[in-house]
Amino acid sequence: MKTKLLGRTGVSVSELCFGTMSFGGDADEATAAAMYKACRDAGINFFDSANEYNKGRAEEILGRLAKDHRDDLVITTKCFNPISADINARGASRRHVTRAVEASLKRLQTDRIDVLFLHRFDPLTPIDEMMRALEDLVRSGKVIYPAVSNWSAWQTQRAIDVQEQHGWARLQVTQPMYNLVKRQAEVEILPMALANGIGVIPYSPAAAGLLSGKYLGEATGRLKTNKMYEARYGDDWMFDVAEKYVAFCRQSGLNPVSTAIAWVAAHPAVTAPIIGARNVDQLKASLAAVDVDMRPELRAAIAELSRTPAPATDRSEELRVARG
Repeated sequence: MKTKLLGRTGVSVSELCFGTMSFGGDADEATAAAMYKACRDAGINFFDSANEYNKGRAEEILGRLAKDHRDDLVITTKCFNPISADINARGASRRHVTRAVEASLKRLQTDRIDVLFLHRFDPLTPIDEMMRALEDLVRSGKVIYPAVSNWSAWQTQRAIDVQEQHGWARLQVTQPMYNLVKRQAEVEILPMALANGIGVIPYSPAAAGLLSGKYLGEATGRLKTNKMYEARYGDDWMFDVAEKYVAFCRQSGLNPVSTAIAWVAAHPAVTAPIIGARNVDQLKASLAAVDVDMRPELRAAIAELSRTPAPATDRSEELRVARG
């Protein structure tokens, strides 16, 4: 597996990042260990987690698996979402972020978090206060690189401006949703990341399995039973795109999951898509994404199967003119 530089950090990470959301939930500890080994055998050194994943169990399992070779890995985690009934055990206040990091360090059995994401934008806490929280953690050595997830381009740019104004450690990574049916990141987030030299590790590259084709019939799964995924990927046009995409892949002799991940990875702003699985068999197609020859013409042909988001100025007529 190839490696890529993560933003402006000088750190090399594998071209795929493994997301541990299933650890301690859909994947018990034995299954998680088997998937972790498959990832390491494939050359992955980049693992993503969050303090909320299965109420901390994902971090605990990852910590046990990684403790004997911690220095070989780049580990990320996140904080923001509620972790208890306490009204202050949530958000991106300095109080909560500091306490959340201390708890994550214990669960991960490590002395530092390589990349810490603020999991959401906190409308109740000023951006300069959120960035000061990250700066304090960087200066203490508990966090190496600050990052954000699910932030808009303007929010991220404003945060960078605040950090540069104060001479604080700069955001180095962003984690947006990005796939063939969720392309809003192309409008401003990915160009902003390129302009600032920020690493991008998108999640949901296969659209929660929609692009695998398994939901096109009567099959059941989290896309049809999980309210969050149902809301995210429940529009009829998305299923239409998935149907066209899967047919295209079959006609081209391509695996839909591998190709969906390779399509995301081929965007020039993307460092490493985050892949996930519930078992080793399901993981195989994701790992095979690195073997897909995602030529520019193939990527363009796949993009034509879905809706192109309107430009930031909403002057979509200019897109039509540019295409001739």
